[in-house]
Amino acid sequence: MANPERPEVLAYVALGANLGDARASVRAAMQGVAALPQTRNIACSSLYRTAPFEAAGPDFINAVVAVSTRLTAPELLLNLQRLENGAGRERAYRNAPRTLDLDILLYGDARITGPTLQVPHPRMGERAFVLVPLAEIAPDKVSSAQLQAVASQEIERLV
Repeated sequence: MANPERPEVLAYVALGANLGDARASVRAAMQGVAALPQTRNIACSSLYRTAPFEAAGPDFINAVVAVSTRLTAPELLLNLQRLENGAGRERAYRNAPRTLDLDILLYGDARITGPTLQVPHPRMGERAFVLVPLAEIAPDKVSSAQLQAVASQEIERLV
């Protein structure tokens, strides 16, 4: 269980969905993340529409939230997976269309390599749908070279 004595850590979580009402799912997930124990949202990016990247199905709706949390990274992951499951997430196959996908991008300055969690997220630098919303709320976390590397990927900011 989370320890109230543990210091707060600034973490960044990517949100995405491409099944059902994806906009509503991502917005609800933003609220769900804010409601996690000992966690509060610091910033939420705009919503973005992107074509599936190394995946199938309809376009995705994506966003990134910054949270301050006292949960450990594994506790945060477990809670995010509960939100995914509550949204009907199925893992039929790798990169399958999904009702909700939540990924820890960064957890403070931690470097974590494990069978179920890698932080920083190992593929975040390859994906405009992660880097563009992350740069919106945390420009110091994304370099211009990283944004240039994904510039060919179409991404549309939604109003």
